[in-house]
Amino acid sequence: MTEHPTLSWEAMQDGAVFYRRHQLYSIPGKLPGDLQDFIVAGCRYGGPIALMRDTSRLVTLGRAAPAFSKAQIQVYSPAGEGLLLFSWDQAKIVRFGWTGDERLVVLNEEGVYRVYDLQGEYQQHSLGSDAGETGIVDARIHEDGLVALTGSLTFLEVKDWTGGKPLALANPGLSQPPQSWTVIPPDQTISRHVEVLLSVESTIYSVDNLESLDQRISRGPFTHMSPSPNGKSLALLTYAGLLWVVSTDFQRSLAEFDTTNVVGAEGEVLQVEWCGNDAVLVTWSHLAVLVGPFGDTLQYFYPGSTFTVTEPDGIRIIGPDSCDFLQKVPASSVSVFRPGSTSPSAILFDAWENFSRRSPKADESIRSIRLDLAAAVDECIDAAAREWEPFWQRRLLNAAKFGRSFLDLYDPSDFVHVGQALKVLNAVRFYEIGIPLSYAQYNQLSPSHLISRLLSRNLHLLALRISSYLALPPDAVLKHWACAKILRSKPTASGSGKNAELDGDDALCRTIVEKFEKLGGGGVSYADIAKRAWEVGRTALATKLLDHETKASDQVPLLLSMKEDRLALTKAVESGDTDLVYHVLLQLQKRLSLGSFFRLIEEGGPRLALASRLLQVYAREQNRDMLRDFYYSDDRRVESAVLCLEDAASSSDPAAKITSVKAAQKFFSEDRDRSFEAKMMDEYSRLLTLQQQLEKEADGKIAFFGLSVNETLRTCLVNGMVKRADKIKSDFKVADKRCAPLSAHHFWYVKLHALTEVRDFEGLEAFSRAKRSPIGYEAFVKHLVEKGHQKEAAAYVPRCDGPKRADLYVLCGDWRAAAKECKDRGDKAKLEQLRKSSPNSLIARELEQVAASMK
Repeated sequence: MTEHPTLSWEAMQDGAVFYRRHQLYSIPGKLPGDLQDFIVAGCRYGGPIALMRDTSRLVTLGRAAPAFSKAQIQVYSPAGEGLLLFSWDQAKIVRFGWTGDERLVVLNEEGVYRVYDLQGEYQQHSLGSDAGETGIVDARIHEDGLVALTGSLTFLEVKDWTGGKPLALANPGLSQPPQSWTVIPPDQTISRHVEVLLSVESTIYSVDNLESLDQRISRGPFTHMSPSPNGKSLALLTYAGLLWVVSTDFQRSLAEFDTTNVVGAEGEVLQVEWCGNDAVLVTWSHLAVLVGPFGDTLQYFYPGSTFTVTEPDGIRIIGPDSCDFLQKVPASSVSVFRPGSTSPSAILFDAWENFSRRSPKADESIRSIRLDLAAAVDECIDAAAREWEPFWQRRLLNAAKFGRSFLDLYDPSDFVHVGQALKVLNAVRFYEIGIPLSYAQYNQLSPSHLISRLLSRNLHLLALRISSYLALPPDAVLKHWACAKILRSKPTASGSGKNAELDGDDALCRTIVEKFEKLGGGGVSYADIAKRAWEVGRTALATKLLDHETKASDQVPLLLSMKEDRLALTKAVESGDTDLVYHVLLQLQKRLSLGSFFRLIEEGGPRLALASRLLQVYAREQNRDMLRDFYYSDDRRVESAVLCLEDAASSSDPAAKITSVKAAQKFFSEDRDRSFEAKMMDEYSRLLTLQQQLEKEADGKIAFFGLSVNETLRTCLVNGMVKRADKIKSDFKVADKRCAPLSAHHFWYVKLHALTEVRDFEGLEAFSRAKRSPIGYEAFVKHLVEKGHQKEAAAYVPRCDGPKRADLYVLCGDWRAAAKECKDRGDKAKLEQLRKSSPNSLIARELEQVAASMK
């Protein structure tokens, strides 16, 4: 039978508080040697430890020595299982430590740091050239970044692990390295910025990104400095051996303890670490002493050196033979198991045990706690969650289930959640997995983080089962599995050479797709997996995987990176996303030569018609030279000519305008079906040249350039350049016999309007009598009336057709002449019509008199 939980309890504070040491794993002979001979870094939340031989210590050669040289770092799980071994080929290592997602950060003295995952793959970054020149003396690595001490005794901060530029903290003005120093991570400070605490002579400096502050204390210097997990307290050890616990703002002294009085302590103190937030553990080579807030102590002896890792709810102690977890006994466990406890949860647990033995005392016990039964059930559930042994977990949950049966209304969600969590925790605590998470740590981390830890160890099956059990989407597991499978797989040898690789790619792609479809990995991006395949040199496999990617926005960028240009452009066009097509076009334009770029689009034919049109739209607005080259390469003469005309229309420089028109004429002339347009362009260029000459003759006082033939004629006539107007008429065949009526009409209208505009009525009269007007004289009358010259207009009415004269006289305002015209023609009906429309009675009477005289 499993021993009772209280057998491992030890009391502090006169029995008010208990601590327990639980052996997580037995690891005799699994570690490479005495931990005192190694530099060790431990990962929180049940994570692994990394070891590197301390070259400053003399080590007796033994069986383990040949397998573990000084240039190697080895990673072990808490159960002592080897996870990773790699050699270091860079400059001397200054510090290594763990990130929050179980990656090992190794920093060397040249400011170069690598971030390793548990498969040995790494990303390399640098603290910058300045740090490389001055060198790195020391560093502190926390879960979300690091702080490095440079050779110039200044501090640099790295905020994350993406290789960002390091930030310089305030200069504390040190003349020599501090005796000891530590870092409080940003998530534990009030300012949410990293805070560095330095032991300098007898005081402590607090340094952040804004200032360096002397805390003005006189108990230093300190050999060890350790902040509590919540960042509120600080444990300090002086050279004289005094352990002093103080608040991190140095306003309150919380505890003091003289470590020199510890019986059995030999040699120097190795570590000062926190056990949760309530006690401090001080370790020597064979001894660990837990110091409580009131100076109470508990001693734990080990057969060799130990290494401790602070956890949020306790501390992990790795010794030569075992990995232990020391923690304050949770309140719920104390309430249930403390000897003599009369709490409702203890009575409920006793009632369940009596019920299991078929004792009638069970009913009596339940009745005695009837009012507190719900609270007792909750406390038994919580106590079950805090226990490490499955035997006691089951007993406590059974007690809770027993008590729940007496409650009419009770929400079982906590019971179900704890049951699920314990099943998961027991699975990952198994020594072959080696992740000894407590329930409190599990709640802080979240299940998804635990799954990512399993994936980093390539434990895909367990991760998938836990995801399924907790109803979490399997996407992350499937993605990691696919990437790992690609990394480990080799092309099958069903063919030879290239065919063998292709066969292997087909089989692997089919395996991945079938697994995703079977397990429901609908949220997994094939593009991410294809990118991994491409990174390891499996380009054909990456292309096949991308065929299954449904999001073109994920598919196309990777194809571009793989230089699958035609396929990327085709996929972008098929998606119908114009922004994506533009993205591809612009990327290809930057990378390819202009000829290759145009050829890629032209050879695409109808499938890439959309890309061709979008390129033209873009180039028309942003890069007309590229559009001109595109039209030329595609032998599009008409489009090239139209582009030249657009340039001419927008150009303000006369020479450039004429050049563009001539270029358009050349393009049109190269197309047999565009001879008319070519002729028009030729005439237009001659017109523009003529207009330049006219402006020179007028000393630039009259603007001709850019006007049409019509407007040029009018401007000449308005400005008295009659001969020039006649020459333009002749040069541009305005009086050509083939279109004499049309062109003459055109010229007569232009001259009529021009002479009217300058009020040259004598010239207009002479023009009208020079020859018979091809437009008639009604046009003269109407235009003059329109411009307000009724008197002059009336002079042309007698030359118009007889039936229209009366109306034209009325248009000129001469009613008497209109009446006379009607009388002369004997048109009584027209006269009567005029009388009815007369504007006033006086004119009406005159019209009536004329009508009477006709009787």
